[in-house]
Amino acid sequence: MKSKTVKESQVLRTEIVHPGDTNPLGTIFGGTVVQWIDKVAAICAMRHTRRNVVTASIDAMDFHSPIKVGYFVILKASVNYTGKTSMEIGVKVESEHPMTGEIKHTASAYLTFVAIDEHGKPTAIPQIIPKTDDEQKRFEMAKKRREHRLNMKKAQEALYKS
Repeated sequence: MKSKTVKESQVLRTEIVHPGDTNPLGTIFGGTVVQWIDKVAAICAMRHTRRNVVTASIDAMDFHSPIKVGYFVILKASVNYTGKTSMEIGVKVESEHPMTGEIKHTASAYLTFVAIDEHGKPTAIPQIIPKTDDEQKRFEMAKKRREHRLNMKKAQEALYKS
């Protein structure tokens, strides 16, 4: 199986915030942003694996600034790390004021996806090749987050057994 670069599977998506996407304050529903994040991350994971994928987890999300009706939402997804059958996809969300062009970082999320075969079982995936300094940094940070997730999973399993 041939390894792939980060660039080969990156996804860039732009949306406009419509009134139906917003709460009474005129800012986008967090759930709408999460839905868009999950979709771009899934596309990125499928581009990387050329397989069906399932979302295994979404790390904690923090919203840094509101996104108002009429603003553009820019979602950028990249593979940060690959294991045997799973991968971490990082998604950065920015808002753009349509009249001024001012861009603000509004949210980030890390999602874990698992590639599945035609029988619904986890299957091997291509490894990621981080080329730039930024990609290498994201790879190393993702490795640490993966270790943390696995430790949390073990702790939760131990708690449920008692």
